[in-house]
Amino acid sequence: MSEAPHGVTQTLDRAELLRKMPWEPASGPDWAPLVEREWLVANGLGGYASGTVSCAATRRYHGLLVAALPAPLGRVLLLLDLAETVRLPGGREVHLGGDERPDALELHGSEHLREFRLDHGLPAWRYQIGETVLEKHLVLVHGQNTVSVRYRIVSGPGVELSVRPMVDIRSHDAMVGDQLGRDYDVRPVTDGLDVGCRGGPDLHIRFAGAGARFDDDPAVLSQILYRVEARRGYASVGDAWSPGRIEARLEQGASLDILATAEETGRIDPAGHDAREVAELTRRRDLLDLAGLVDEAIAAELTLAADAFIVSPATRAREESRARAAGGETKSIIAGYHWFTDWGRDTMISLEGLALVTGRHREAAAILRTFADHIRDGLIPNMFPEGDEQGLYHTADATLWFFHAVHRYVRATGDRELLRELLPRLREIVDAHLRGTRFGIGVDPTDGLLRQGAEGYQLTWMDAKVDEWVVTPRRGKAVEINALWYNALRLLEEWLGEEGGESAAAQVGGHADRVRSSFNARFWYDEGGYLYDVVDGEAGDDAAFRPNQVFAISLDRPVLDEERWPGVMEKVEARLLTPVGLRSLAPGHTDYQPRYFGDLRARDAAYHQGTVWGWLIGPFVDAWLRVHPGDRARAASFLEGLLTHLDEACIGSMSEVFDAEPPHTPRGCVAQAWTVAEVLRCHVGITRPERVAVAADAAAADGAPGPAAVSATSEHQS
Repeated sequence: MSEAPHGVTQTLDRAELLRKMPWEPASGPDWAPLVEREWLVANGLGGYASGTVSCAATRRYHGLLVAALPAPLGRVLLLLDLAETVRLPGGREVHLGGDERPDALELHGSEHLREFRLDHGLPAWRYQIGETVLEKHLVLVHGQNTVSVRYRIVSGPGVELSVRPMVDIRSHDAMVGDQLGRDYDVRPVTDGLDVGCRGGPDLHIRFAGAGARFDDDPAVLSQILYRVEARRGYASVGDAWSPGRIEARLEQGASLDILATAEETGRIDPAGHDAREVAELTRRRDLLDLAGLVDEAIAAELTLAADAFIVSPATRAREESRARAAGGETKSIIAGYHWFTDWGRDTMISLEGLALVTGRHREAAAILRTFADHIRDGLIPNMFPEGDEQGLYHTADATLWFFHAVHRYVRATGDRELLRELLPRLREIVDAHLRGTRFGIGVDPTDGLLRQGAEGYQLTWMDAKVDEWVVTPRRGKAVEINALWYNALRLLEEWLGEEGGESAAAQVGGHADRVRSSFNARFWYDEGGYLYDVVDGEAGDDAAFRPNQVFAISLDRPVLDEERWPGVMEKVEARLLTPVGLRSLAPGHTDYQPRYFGDLRARDAAYHQGTVWGWLIGPFVDAWLRVHPGDRARAASFLEGLLTHLDEACIGSMSEVFDAEPPHTPRGCVAQAWTVAEVLRCHVGITRPERVAVAADAAAADGAPGPAAVSATSEHQS
């Protein structure tokens, strides 16, 4: 057991995977940890349940059931909360949970909360109310839009429990107060009720418990303040509606089960919480067994965090039907919770950490097939909009990351059959880039480098845009785009040669040779001793010091001449490295922003202008190990801040971004796929090199230029 900051303790071993947050009420009203720490459980469809430890909703995305429904609905918030009141002997009433109003923060249950914990990632709360100890457990059923909550007295005298379902049916991305329909239709049934609204799905609520009953007593909880929405510059005050109260008498050992679902109810047993909890815990333990990481605490916890992002996208029902008719399945990766859908770039970068390191090879193959099926004009989709069947293609790098993901998949699985299946599509992609395709993406015939750019579009991963303002357009020849282009050409050259296409391989190899020569001539900024971020841009060559140059070293087929690696990495480490990832722009630049904070325009102005990105620690570690082969202890130290971060923000997961300056406050999405994926990949690669090859080992294994070519001076080993 290790003690973590802010009173969160971690207990992880082979028998149990618990992350505990004990809580002793302070003498003063310092409830910050209870409203700043969040939890999230996903259902494998894109839906989720999420909230704060206090149970007070602070984001528009918080709720006990956000269902993933077929387009055009997308993800819809159905059940906001269960507001509990405990009546003690003698008539005293205690309210659990909490809510925030514009004039006060009311955390009714905080004085009674004794512990919040995640058991294999499933949340549970323990309350002490007088002599009575009450526990609340939540399970989100995998593969269903169903949440199950159990209340149970662990010890002490019995109590009366009254639970109000709080309903707020709206798109999860809609502004607070923007319900799909305000006139809710309530239909009582034997063991619960059905709630519907015009234009929205039905919410089915069921309950089971000795003597449990429903009291028809509608009420509105008004003026709820969503504090994070206020901080982010959005509508932040809204209402929630309750159809009535579920009443039950609980004695020691007895329980009240409440189930809420958007599924057909005929096959759902409201009293089956035990079976649902056992099934979900078993599924999660099976994931650990499949990954072979059950005996290593951090790797096991990250494996469960990774599970939240791998989905069968229920919002694209027709796509799933077509895949099943062909004997396959549709799989994808949610880029981040709460608001991202599946993005091509994030999926390809994350695939190794989320699906290959964890042994989920079948799903990895399905993900690659899903995106291959969506190739248009030599591009994979940048992203699938919420509630839409069709993808958007405005990306210059996602398709090149596809080659990286295929290579890592084949290396991990040896599945040459899938490679042969994809090879025609991979050739099609390269041909389209050589000819030129959408958004100005194409090879410059004068030097073989890949250029990109279209007015009003942001095509690289630095893609912030506010209204018509593209914050970092980077139009021209971007450094990581050309590193990825070279990597893709070299991989395709090798695959074609291995499959007997020597002539085609030689042709592709010729393009790669030209790219390498032009890259090292054009991108080297001799005055600074590092790489230009963009050459031949709208304003000429851009010498802004950014992390994108790291990919010229970190990718499996590095394009940068090896003698330049040490100098670049020394500068990156000195100017960009933080305990939680790399800054997106070095301090001292006129556009540098130390904090990612404020309304949308202020945040996007900082998004790639200094803000730290956790996922960049992955390519940094790969590149660093190429320069410092064998120094795994130092490489491991680069992950320590992000591993500590498991206690913060969304407990048990990892955030999207962090402020550029200390204390590096976590920002953006509270659970981000590529942050989790890259930390897991590097952690396992460093601690178990026999399981996962990090870049230095991978280069040697694949026969590519490796760290042996780098001069290992004492300066480089520091």
